[in-house]
Amino acid sequence: MNNDKCKICRRSGQKLFLKGERCFGQKCAIVRRPYAPGKKGKRRTKNLSEYGRELREKQSLRNWYGLREQQFKNYVRKTLAKKGQAENLGLILMKSLESRLDSVVFRLGFAASRVLARQLVSHNNFLVNGKPVNIPSYQVKKGDVVSVAPRKMKKVYFQGILPGLKKHKAPTWLVLDADKMEGKMADEMKMEEINPPGEIESIFEYYAR
Repeated sequence: MNNDKCKICRRSGQKLFLKGERCFGQKCAIVRRPYAPGKKGKRRTKNLSEYGRELREKQSLRNWYGLREQQFKNYVRKTLAKKGQAENLGLILMKSLESRLDSVVFRLGFAASRVLARQLVSHNNFLVNGKPVNIPSYQVKKGDVVSVAPRKMKKVYFQGILPGLKKHKAPTWLVLDADKMEGKMADEMKMEEINPPGEIESIFEYYAR
């Protein structure tokens, strides 16, 4: 399974940070083998068709968030339904994805990957505004406070991440209080800070076919 995650990154040609801390070191597959997986004779770069390029961009973003195809498609379809009502559809899509509780937990530094963040959320480790929420797709809104459940704070895992959490730099739309093990969505997101993999317009074109 871990090798499969590495192959996803190598196939996309960029780091999607699917394996947490390993992605930041020299053991990262993109660093060690910066080419697509497969037999040596088949590794030559191919000229992608327009459809192939759109597919690659879609797969990169979908895998970045660790979503199943139907889940990801639903986010895109809901965004496209707002065409004509809003100017920046790309930012709307990214806000929806970044507002997922598992993404917020990841961005706050409580987990080294979105996969781990999803597991932590599913196992009832977090509260939103003081109430337990174990749904990874839960949409966190501006002003909401996400915190580690008090009864979970003494777990070995959370005690272990505390030193690193105090050094963690959360994105500007989130305010982290490492000592309290909580964070607040306090500002509007900016596309340049989200810095998603893949060209968003190509993803819309893929699903508009």
